[in-house]
Amino acid sequence: MNDARAPLISVANLNFRIGETAILQNIDLEISAGEILTLIGPNGAGKTTLVRMLLGLLSPDSGEIRRNGALSVGYLPQAFEVDPSLPLTVRRLLCLTQKPSSEEMEAHLDEVGARNLLDHPVQSLSGGERQRVLLARALLRNPDLLVLDEPIQNVDINGQTELYRLIMKIRDARGCGVLMISHDLHLVMAFTDLVVCLNKHVCCSGHPEAVSKHPAYLALFGKQAAESLAVYKHRHDHVHGPEGEILPIESEEAHHHQGDA
Repeated sequence: MNDARAPLISVANLNFRIGETAILQNIDLEISAGEILTLIGPNGAGKTTLVRMLLGLLSPDSGEIRRNGALSVGYLPQAFEVDPSLPLTVRRLLCLTQKPSSEEMEAHLDEVGARNLLDHPVQSLSGGERQRVLLARALLRNPDLLVLDEPIQNVDINGQTELYRLIMKIRDARGCGVLMISHDLHLVMAFTDLVVCLNKHVCCSGHPEAVSKHPAYLALFGKQAAESLAVYKHRHDHVHGPEGEILPIESEEAHHHQGDA
């Protein structure tokens, strides 16, 4: 069993090159249970490359990646395309790499608000429905860590907020860690605990409000982008204990936990 008090994944002095081109330089990063950490940065910043390394799909040239015990990871990919002529239902999609029971599939689809889609063709789903189904597929692994690469991609503006709220709800219910990659500079800042601004190296990191005022963030995205984030401030009504459990802010234990943060 994982020690929830230790980081789920920690990265120290990570470096990666392709030929003479530096893709990642001196990356330090920690992801813990019960927290949502979001990677932001411009195109070509190395976000997806870093995530592939965290998943074990790429090896760094130097540096260290530590995973907490037998870490279970659920992954929602950035791109998921299905041949229009392929007869693929949601049920069959959920069974492609795993063998869940009908009850398990229904329960996980219900968790993401998509239970009625079990026997629908994947090609008929809207962008938001498809992302919910892929999220349910990731949850079938009962993950300690959810890795979500551009989770609101192809989701209409009304559905984006709801999807972020769903991700927070899943984190709160399960106590898992969540690592998101996003190009979004508005909504995502309201629905994350920590932000890492990446541009081949870590430009800045910390709580969203602090990052949005950091000179490195302003240099990458501009003052106007930072000012527009003011509308999206998110207020937590709880914190997370060492095991990922939910603690009301007014509780004595929560105040003690906040003091330790």
